Amino acid sequence: MGQIIKIRLSVDEREELAALVGRPTEEAGLVRRARVILLSDRGVSGREIALRLDLSPEHVSKVRTWFRTGGVGGLRRPRSGRKDHAVPAETVDRIVQLAMSPPPAGRSRWTTRLLGKELDLTSGCISDVLRRNGLKPHLVRTYKVSRDPEFAAKVSNVVGLYLNPPEHAVVLSVDEKTSIQALQRTQLPLPLRSGRAARHTHDYKRHGVVDLYAALEIATGNVTHRVTESHTGADFLAFMKTVVRRYSKQELHVVLDNSSTHGTPDVKAWLAANPQVHFHYTPTSASWLNQVEGFFGILGKQSLGATDFPSKRALRDHIEAYMRSWNKSPTPFAWTKPAQAIIKSHRRMLKRISTAVH
Repeated sequence: MGQIIKIRLSVDEREELAALVGRPTEEAGLVRRARVILLSDRGVSGREIALRLDLSPEHVSKVRTWFRTGGVGGLRRPRSGRKDHAVPAETVDRIVQLAMSPPPAGRSRWTTRLLGKELDLTSGCISDVLRRNGLKPHLVRTYKVSRDPEFAAKVSNVVGLYLNPPEHAVVLSVDEKTSIQALQRTQLPLPLRSGRAARHTHDYKRHGVVDLYAALEIATGNVTHRVTESHTGADFLAFMKTVVRRYSKQELHVVLDNSSTHGTPDVKAWLAANPQVHFHYTPTSASWLNQVEGFFGILGKQSLGATDFPSKRALRDHIEAYMRSWNKSPTPFAWTKPAQAIIKSHRRMLKRISTAVH
């Protein structure tokens, strides 16, 4: 039997300790210390308490000392481990405000080390605060807000075609993907293996570029295309003649951007001679409104991204093969955002950049 050190609890102390033990959200270490004192109050020896609670006899002795000197409050001990992340709310506010302020002269952005040096905190502490507040100074994204004075009218027109297309007419989204490079790596690529990604060299040979015209049918996802050596007004007009032949005797509503090749005198004259074709222009700096841009993104990721092309002919054949595959099972895009929501968001962004601090 170990030595029994008598501890006598008052009724209030016993109830308070029992409440700590029974509280499911209480800190585990505090619960163990409360059990040490409760068992001591029952006359259990320190060695027996250590065995029951999987503690050392020395730790049991320390707990009893803490209780004798500080009562139940003495059992609440400061946590061990890192303390640099336990910063007061005022310091958190200072970190957040400083991270969102202009960086020091000669710097492009704040880093965790710079912030830590400024506030006399560790880099890890700064990282934790920034993470909890959703701040990422190391990330920068691009944006472009349209300044088109007819933004609202053009958005309403284009989105109206997407959500409520006219009856007995075809809505097409048209654009060109220019300067697609025929790149060939200087060494043969290493194929995919279990546990190892496919690899290719960082350098390459250029074999020229081609341009891709595409007309995405909004209702079906079917794509009419043409691969060319250039992207002039004449190339665009030749492509549109191909599209009209594809949809002969049908009314066409064509969504397209404000490229200079889309409004040459020859194109305007052709439009006048073909009243069944109607052009609907997206606002300037708003090419994301053109659904065919989404198709070009898919094409780049699924077909062009990591492929070697020893010649422009190989590139053209590759694009043709992808187009045949796409049109065997075309996938239309579902436009969901109403025009009014886009216009409101655009107005908020214009207001924001007009008051931004530079």
